[in-house]
Amino acid sequence: MTQSTRRAVVTGGGTGIGRAIAAHLARSGHEVVIIGRRQHVLEEAAAAINEAASSEPTGDTPPGRVTWATADLTDPEAVASLAKSLATAGPVDVLVNNAGGIFGSGGESLADTATAWEADFRGNVLTAVLLTEALLPHLARPGGRIIGISSIAGLRGAGSYGAAKAAMHAWAMSLATSVAADGITVNIVAPGFVPDTEFWRDRLTDQVVQSRLAQIPLGRPGTPEEIAAAVGYLAAPDAGWTTGQILQVNGGALFGRG
Repeated sequence: MTQSTRRAVVTGGGTGIGRAIAAHLARSGHEVVIIGRRQHVLEEAAAAINEAASSEPTGDTPPGRVTWATADLTDPEAVASLAKSLATAGPVDVLVNNAGGIFGSGGESLADTATAWEADFRGNVLTAVLLTEALLPHLARPGGRIIGISSIAGLRGAGSYGAAKAAMHAWAMSLATSVAADGITVNIVAPGFVPDTEFWRDRLTDQVVQSRLAQIPLGRPGTPEEIAAAVGYLAAPDAGWTTGQILQVNGGALFGRG
């Protein structure tokens, strides 16, 4: 790694939006570490991104640009160990907190309700908070970039998943204030309907697709690559005057207002 090479960490980087983000950052010259729980998924993703990059005509992205590490990001000890390992290679320039999903299944009892809400909070909020706190001492100053991937559900959603994403927004806004003096930016990208992901794999029906498309003025779903492009802007060195923002990427399904 040369001194000018920027380092990025992407959680949930083995599939869908996280994988697209990792590929985008690698193509733009970052050394990328993708984090997840499933080693075989991470290995395959890193190999595929590196192979695609090495075959590009420009040759700008050498083989081995993307590496991987496994961790349970809800486990404080596992996160501390991961952060220590990541820090051995030097400062982290970009942290993308993409890991998340729907983890709660509901139920009839209060205990079931508590379990479902706790699961969604742990899987969407705690995963971001723990790794960010662990890596804060190792983020580049100035120039560090912290980017969370939430959802349109955090702005208009329902249930424990929407509440968890909204909590992620509140946390990110507070964090943006506390690290601004160090030249670190904190922003959120909130995607709309992006069906080519594991999140939607077992939920897609014709009725769901038509219902979602009916809410989108641009008339089509989004792609992981379009979300990755938004992250790419926020991660860039020249995006240093953008912080504390929620960038919606949803085809107009929910318009933004200041």
